[in-house]
Amino acid sequence: MKLLIGFALVFASIIIGYLASHGHLMAIVQPYELLIIGGSAAGAFVVANPSAVIKQTLAGLPKFLKGPKYDKAAYMDVLALMYDLFSKARKEGIMALEKDIDDVTQSTVFQAYPKLLHDHHVTDFIVDYLRLMVSGSMNPIELEALMDVELETHHQEGERVASALTNMSDGLPGFGIVAAVLGVVITMSSLGGPVTEIGGHVAAALVGTFLGILMAYGFVGPMGTYYKHMVDEEAKFFQCIKVCFLATLNGYSPQIAVEFGRKVLFSGERPGFLELEDHVKKKKGP
Repeated sequence: MKLLIGFALVFASIIIGYLASHGHLMAIVQPYELLIIGGSAAGAFVVANPSAVIKQTLAGLPKFLKGPKYDKAAYMDVLALMYDLFSKARKEGIMALEKDIDDVTQSTVFQAYPKLLHDHHVTDFIVDYLRLMVSGSMNPIELEALMDVELETHHQEGERVASALTNMSDGLPGFGIVAAVLGVVITMSSLGGPVTEIGGHVAAALVGTFLGILMAYGFVGPMGTYYKHMVDEEAKFFQCIKVCFLATLNGYSPQIAVEFGRKVLFSGERPGFLELEDHVKKKKGP
């Protein structure tokens, strides 16, 4: 929704300002210029990026409409889940988590958090490191190094989409110039004809430059920046989980381990100590 509001503001500001300056709307309606710019940019995007990045970009488009995946409620849920898992391990022994990690859909602990349960990236991350904890074959330093490598890989994978969109944005003004040059060619071939026809071709050529710049800085560029912010926010979510794991492995109680995780959050999503404590009590699994 935020994306649509932003695009509407960009478009409305330009159109209203143009009309208020006594501009003629139909003069900037140039579908063929848009075809040249948009089609060329799409083709360059396909050439410049591997198939995996193209598929990832297309699959990520709905994220722009949904907004940030992990909000304050999601952070509170994952911290409460960490508390439940670590409390169970402390009371019943680490081996008691085997049933929970063998099939999370049947786990009473995970079932208390349906949104997280349906996020396979989060559940896979948690389960993988719980399994390593159960095996007891890694110390905290080794586990932290492994987590860092996995999170860095995950972050790099997400940033490939943001980089692809940014590169596409950088090329759009150039394709706008291509469209403008083609418009000038058409204009030159029309010399000697009616003045109104020549003026129309000149206007179309200038609109090509306008559309290239508008698409770059008003639409595609901001999308690349926004996607990068979403990747950073997702990285913070997994960092929160990582810190909780490391605190537990270093011998801290579940309550303190969760507090470690709470402290790494940005202020906008970080719940208060008592707020989180109340949420944990309400969501506490068996």
